Amino acid sequence: MLRQREASSKFDAAQHSAEGRGESLVKGTGWRTLALIVLASVGCGSPAEEAPAEALAPVGAQSTQIDQRSYRLGSIGAFAEMVDAGVKRLALSAPLTATEMDALVHEAERIAGDHNVEIYRETDFLVTDLFSADLTEGKQVLLIFRGDTRQEYEELKAEKIRLEGMGEYEGEARRAVARRFGALLSYSDEKIETLLAQPKE
Repeated sequence: MLRQREASSKFDAAQHSAEGRGESLVKGTGWRTLALIVLASVGCGSPAEEAPAEALAPVGAQSTQIDQRSYRLGSIGAFAEMVDAGVKRLALSAPLTATEMDALVHEAERIAGDHNVEIYRETDFLVTDLFSADLTEGKQVLLIFRGDTRQEYEELKAEKIRLEGMGEYEGEARRAVARRFGALLSYSDEKIETLLAQPKE
């Protein structure tokens, strides 16, 4: 359980770090407040940084603890607003187990509808050199997008499979797949190169 939470935090932190944004665009006071807590707790540091444990822990006996489900939905709401505003083409939820995904996917669908975006429950995530493979191994991720973005994502997955089948998924071809995925996530060229340079555990 601890390893799963650590992996989820690392993946989520990598995304928020790549945004380079410190505020939420979420509509509505409730979601904005929660999303600000989510983004502030993750920060804009190294992609490998974890969200501080104290972000989810009560400060005192009278403190209100934010449960994991609400935390994750706040993040989804923030990313849905970014996609709706055109800040991002594709956004990703934290990687979750099937049980964790079941617990929030219907509310996530409502949030997506409120922000005029779509979500897709991805059970076979596109692994590239942007993120460590173990962060999403055995996990599910929500794709948050508009228009034909998901089709581009699926085409990129197919391209990786094609290269692997030909024994050519290495070197520059492998990095090109990662760079295309980073561009789909609306990461800057500089951020993509930073992520590629990060050691993968």
